[in-house]
Amino acid sequence: MISRRDFLQVGMAASAIVGTSGFGNWSRLAAQQLLTQDHLLEFDTFGNVSLIHITDIHGQLKPIYFREPSVNIGVGANKGMVPHLTGRDFRKLYGITDGSPSHYALSSGDFSALAGSYGRVGGLDRVATIIKAIRADRPDAILLDGGDTWHGSYTCWKTEAQDMVNVMNALAPDAMTFHWEFTLGSERLQELVESLPFAALGQNIFDAEWDEPAELFPPYKMFERGGTQVAVIGQAFPYMPIANPGWMFPEYSFGIRDKNMAAMVEEVREKGAECVVLLSHNGFDVDKKMAGVVPGIDVILSGHTHDALPEAALVGKTIIVPSGSNGKFVSRIDLDIRDGAMKGYRTKLIPVFSDVIDADPDVSKLIDVQRAPYEDEMSEVIGQTNSLLYRRGNFNGSWDDLICDALISERDAEIALSPGVRWGPSLIPGQEITREDIFGVTSMSYGEAYRTEMTGEFLKVVLEDVADNIFNPDPYYQQGGDMVRTGGLGYRIDISKPQGERISNMTLLSSGEPIDPSRSYVVAGWASVNEDTAGPQIWDVVEDHIRKLGTVTIKQNNSVEVVGL
Repeated sequence: MISRRDFLQVGMAASAIVGTSGFGNWSRLAAQQLLTQDHLLEFDTFGNVSLIHITDIHGQLKPIYFREPSVNIGVGANKGMVPHLTGRDFRKLYGITDGSPSHYALSSGDFSALAGSYGRVGGLDRVATIIKAIRADRPDAILLDGGDTWHGSYTCWKTEAQDMVNVMNALAPDAMTFHWEFTLGSERLQELVESLPFAALGQNIFDAEWDEPAELFPPYKMFERGGTQVAVIGQAFPYMPIANPGWMFPEYSFGIRDKNMAAMVEEVREKGAECVVLLSHNGFDVDKKMAGVVPGIDVILSGHTHDALPEAALVGKTIIVPSGSNGKFVSRIDLDIRDGAMKGYRTKLIPVFSDVIDADPDVSKLIDVQRAPYEDEMSEVIGQTNSLLYRRGNFNGSWDDLICDALISERDAEIALSPGVRWGPSLIPGQEITREDIFGVTSMSYGEAYRTEMTGEFLKVVLEDVADNIFNPDPYYQQGGDMVRTGGLGYRIDISKPQGERISNMTLLSSGEPIDPSRSYVVAGWASVNEDTAGPQIWDVVEDHIRKLGTVTIKQNNSVEVVGL
């Protein structure tokens, strides 16, 4: 019987591209539960070009816990396809043994117990060790940062991202692209970009007034590696002014711009590119669609939706490599480029088990320097958790349940709304909650916690709008986050329905009464994209709430009924 891996290779060979990808030896060690740095870094060097991909680090300099989602629903052509398989289904697809290192790294089940066995993940000093090991094997490897790097932590907020810039510069990337970086504001962003010793790319970043490519962000950069010309094209997050406050970067416009992408691919081919790499912050499903409509892209390095897959996906002749988030993984991609074309590839998703990978001493010292002025403030213990605190999942995350509880309690509201963002480390039961932990799930440049009134009708409009951003069958209409989290409000969502018809059975949980479309409700929330939003910072609201609780216990959230799957 032909194996799934053999089947994939046969399919690739039929397209004149032979590829292998996966965990490597660390997966095969599952039965022995043995992990060493040598095993994690083991790689059969292949071809003549190597890429190193990291993405969506979200300001995390130090090792953390990070739980993968238990719910990640796909719709349309992506229904039932990776990355929209989770838990046992995901493990079965990839032959992952329950309780193994790969189970812990890539799946959500038994997370707290496995965290106790395998420890924290990430840490840019460990990432540095992996990068140096790859470069020792392939000195001219191209290191590419997929964006969402300068955002998401206490020190990143305090230093306006200088901490992340300093540490990333020490890793010596060759190029990066962008998303949350724009929420630093145009002036600060320009200051940092102009200081970078590497390329800041974005073929879809345009001057808003003239609708011309923005000079600060060239569309691509050419590299000569392994005797071949490699073009790296950048793709920033397409939906910036919709998902984030456009008033913070009014000079710029974005969009998918796949026609311009096709023109850029043609342009670099005319300049002699034998390999075209897209450094993308589109999100995985959008990347899949783009691979199908834009010819000539060999590799898409996928970011934004925080997906981590042990095998590259193949769309036509384009391979797509997603590399997770929060510094939890590093991807290595070796390519065989001959006669002006990609003939084969070999990839490996390297998990950054921080108790196994040695910390690079120079980068570790540099990280400590960035953090030193803030250590006392960050490390202050605010409370303790008896529950697993995590964020990922299409509808519920216990961190956001806690945030919603804080908004209702501290802002005297009936209903709370918390954005369905995917960044933020997890905490396991028994951990202390520090101020740094709170900032890890709330830090942003527009964190005001508003208090307002909304009619029941308007609340339904909000839910319907966000639902369409996630569950529209056309990936080009998806923004890549999760459903807005609700506190004090329950509802039913039918994934199969069209926009405007997905949400029903809205209920005020405090009374059990149906939401009245004509009645006004007191609503508290945060992360509004409106410029004049007023209120205390969300991290202060959450800190006050946790101090009063002392110990956090999150009850199971059954407020959302999901149908139409």
